[in-house]
Amino acid sequence: LMNAAVAQGVQPAQIAQHCDSVSLCFSKGLGAPSGAVLAGCSEFVTEAWRLRKLLGGGMRQVGVLAAAALLGLQQAEATLRRDHGNARSFAEGIHVLDSPLWSINLAAVETNIVMINVQGAWPSPTELCNRLHAVSEEEVAETGQAVSVLLLPWAARAVRAVWHRDVSARDTELARRKLEFVARKCQE
Repeated sequence: LMNAAVAQGVQPAQIAQHCDSVSLCFSKGLGAPSGAVLAGCSEFVTEAWRLRKLLGGGMRQVGVLAAAALLGLQQAEATLRRDHGNARSFAEGIHVLDSPLWSINLAAVETNIVMINVQGAWPSPTELCNRLHAVSEEEVAETGQAVSVLLLPWAARAVRAVWHRDVSARDTELARRKLEFVARKCQE
């Protein structure tokens, strides 16, 4: 919700007005250690509260967690814009490599998520992710760095990359370089 609101330049309420209920997690893009809110009509929230109690959910003295969530909300726009910018930078950086191994739909990069379409029979999305995660002696010898990138094989021919507050512009550039290194090795 927050990523979509920042990307569209609208208040979250403008998007949520079309929903019967909304859940917002504070520990994802907002950076709080835990916590979420659930909103909806009073009957829905009352039933959710009852079910939470029935299943043993609940915490006591969570003020410090609420403080972290509040800080995350206050900084959400700047934090998420940075995440979106890093994702866009990564997508543009690997798009210009013009590799036969993948393609990027730059028009689809609107938030902190980049989908990489893997082309050809090899490597598969899983193999590509494994190679991005692994650090070889050859990589360290060639690049002088040991970089491990965690991406998710998303579909039969797609890989998903997601940015969050702990991924810096430098990390983004290192990930782009690692993808370039892996592509070169796959083509050799």
